[in-house]
Amino acid sequence: MSKVQLADGVYWVGAIDWNIRNFHGYSTRLGTTYNAYLIIDEKITLIDTVKAPFYEQMRDRIKEIVALEDIDYVVSNHVEMDHSGSLPTVMQEAKKAKLITLEKFGESGLGKTFHTDWPLSPVKEGSELNLGKRKLVFIPTPMLHWPDSMCSYLVEDNILFSMDAFGQHLATSHRFDDEVGLDAIMPEATKYYANILMPFSDLIVKAVEKLGGLKIDTIAPSHGIIWRSHIDTIVKAYASWGKGENKQKVLVIYDTMWKSTEKMAHALAQGITDAEVDVKLYNLTESDKSDIIKEVLDARAILIGSPTLNNGMFPTVAGFLCYLKGLKPKGKLGAAFGSHGWAGGAVKAIEQELSQAGIEVVDCGLSFKFVPDKDEIKKCADFGKTIASRIK
Repeated sequence: MSKVQLADGVYWVGAIDWNIRNFHGYSTRLGTTYNAYLIIDEKITLIDTVKAPFYEQMRDRIKEIVALEDIDYVVSNHVEMDHSGSLPTVMQEAKKAKLITLEKFGESGLGKTFHTDWPLSPVKEGSELNLGKRKLVFIPTPMLHWPDSMCSYLVEDNILFSMDAFGQHLATSHRFDDEVGLDAIMPEATKYYANILMPFSDLIVKAVEKLGGLKIDTIAPSHGIIWRSHIDTIVKAYASWGKGENKQKVLVIYDTMWKSTEKMAHALAQGITDAEVDVKLYNLTESDKSDIIKEVLDARAILIGSPTLNNGMFPTVAGFLCYLKGLKPKGKLGAAFGSHGWAGGAVKAIEQELSQAGIEVVDCGLSFKFVPDKDEIKKCADFGKTIASRIK
């Protein structure tokens, strides 16, 4: 098994999950990796572990370099099971190892997850761990994306072990950004941020500012590729996403029962197109919600359409809005539209959900009975032009 080296004595020893296709409801059609890292010094240190079923991959990579019983420290940057799932086996084999975790939340998280009496060494902001010729400095990044999350910085090699920040769900036989290419990486990095880190955008801005004081030659996240050639690109992207910077782009997202709401959606999209603004159209039955959320990240306006069912929204629309609301997108305009039978309700319900998501709702009055006629279709197209003019 070939060794993957980040710097002299620093190795990737993680696992590749080629076949995962769903991660907490987030589609992962390209798979993912669970990244763990090994530092060989006077004190041998393992940075994180891997999801439990992939322990053998990690173990075999470690054993190519050092025996597990020689490990002195195991650092848990984040308690979530895709990173800590192998901890019980690691701690059983690395019998002398001390477990480093963030004080309070890391301690309680590990305790409530594994119910063990492992020898914990809690750390806080600025704590240092002397490994011999090198030292690790610990940087708490609470709520990116759990309270226990932290980064570990290897000072002498300028390596930031960034946990979930700067990651992607991307399985590849290559480990570094310059081996894979930005065209393949950035769409997955964008999707990862949008679906996992977007709710914490204000904290992202603060974290980027904090990390800006470090000299960083390598960013080693917990999922996906390792950054060594395009660090500025991903850091600038995070700064932009964290500030909620948007493009002149509108999303028309809908579902339909008898094609009436769909006709309205297409008319809206045509009006936006005629006004020379970028628009993307998504049918929720045919589209993956986590792919749509990737587009939400930098869209300026979001138009949501639904037929009325039982005086409320269609289930797919309600589910999407529940997901969207939890992600708290910044700086968006929103509007609702839809067709109904004898009684409406969906449009008002959508507007309430958009407002609760922190989106500025524009009243469009696009709630039509049964099949929209030519005048109503024109109203949709005209409103599309109005929205386009608002975001130019």
